[in-house]
Amino acid sequence: MEYLIRFTQWHETFRLAEIQAIADLYTIDLKIVSYSDESPYCLVQLQSEDAARCLMKRSILAQSIHEFWGSADTWDELYTVIKRDTSQWWPRYKQSSFKINFDTYQGSRSSTKKRELINSLSFLAFEGEISMTSPEQEFTVFEQWEWDSVPKKIPHPLKVHFGRLIAHSVRDLVQTFDLKKRTYISTTSMDSELALVTANIALAGPGKIFYDPFVGTGSFPLACAKFGAVGFGSDIDGRSVRGEGGKKSLKGNFEQYGLEKQLGDVFVCDLTNTPVRKARILDGIVCDPPYGVREGLRVLGCKDVEKFANLVEKGKRTYRNPDFVPPKKPYSFTAMLDDILNFASDTLVDNGRLSFWMPTANDEDQEIAVPTHPCLEIVTVCTQVFTRWSRRLITYRRLPDSQVDASALALRKERPKANGRTADDLNDFRRQYFKGFKLDSPTPDVAP
Repeated sequence: MEYLIRFTQWHETFRLAEIQAIADLYTIDLKIVSYSDESPYCLVQLQSEDAARCLMKRSILAQSIHEFWGSADTWDELYTVIKRDTSQWWPRYKQSSFKINFDTYQGSRSSTKKRELINSLSFLAFEGEISMTSPEQEFTVFEQWEWDSVPKKIPHPLKVHFGRLIAHSVRDLVQTFDLKKRTYISTTSMDSELALVTANIALAGPGKIFYDPFVGTGSFPLACAKFGAVGFGSDIDGRSVRGEGGKKSLKGNFEQYGLEKQLGDVFVCDLTNTPVRKARILDGIVCDPPYGVREGLRVLGCKDVEKFANLVEKGKRTYRNPDFVPPKKPYSFTAMLDDILNFASDTLVDNGRLSFWMPTANDEDQEIAVPTHPCLEIVTVCTQVFTRWSRRLITYRRLPDSQVDASALALRKERPKANGRTADDLNDFRRQYFKGFKLDSPTPDVAP
């Protein structure tokens, strides 16, 4: 059976990744019949209406799904298609109360014209009451117009679709979890829409354990918890985890949404000094690692070993003092990416997913390659484009050990570590960011 998904025309490269992930989560046989990033309409094949409803009860980037009744280049052709392909369905809805909606994309119609076109579908011969508030059945006309079209110059849409509404999505969760309404946030809190989409692509669900090693104020564990997973998190900065206490804290955010039972725990550490044991226990890892732009990336350790060589003062170990601040040292951006993948390979269950964000330059000559690992298979790469740079949501699947290339894994362990002492030495993205992503000149500029 064919169904028409009406997507939001936003985050286009994420839309199929999300809907396919939801299908995987619920073991739904989903086939994409037609799709384009330039259109909000996607035609799919599903086994039943229940499968269609299942997709919508998790989707953030879809608006609704409809039983597909026909599509054509013109209205006259649409009438022919509907009469030819769907007349056997009409008796099911003959006595039902109904309404017909009108949805135009990149175009507009006057109220008079909409009413005229809706009345032209009277050949369906529905006899039920027309109800604008609580109909038993809803049908929708979708018109797709050329970009910035003017009706007087372009009188006809590019495409016309017609379908019966099956279900709306849960897109209203974007507003429910809106950062503007959240009690505790920071400048690095991931916006609610992308946090929820990330949780979907990572297959968060009931009975699963998810972890964010750069938890901040908890946007990702919150999104995973909303979909039924138990969320854990850690951060090198204890202040972001603790907040101000009470409602203005990470735990306070979970309480705000009534999800406190879905919070496992949060603790202070960095990824290179984690107390999480190397055991295949996590169903998913979701995170937005720091890019090291505002400040250079740092991990626990001594840049100047001699300065912190003696951590015992007046007979007392200073690291046990309540006001002790552990020393930190610069951290390589590429090493961080490697550490994330290594951690995921050590802790994810078979087919568990890692979804993390990483930046890259828009110029292909400065683009940061998608990192790889022998134990992890790339599932999808989604891109959010800014002016001169972009960030990608990269999702991996933990391969069963029987599918891992042992020789590639051995070679990876022998790779040399990054060298450098400063933030710019260790972070090419940071260096290019402050240069405005301009390529290095072959020779230095010399003032006349």
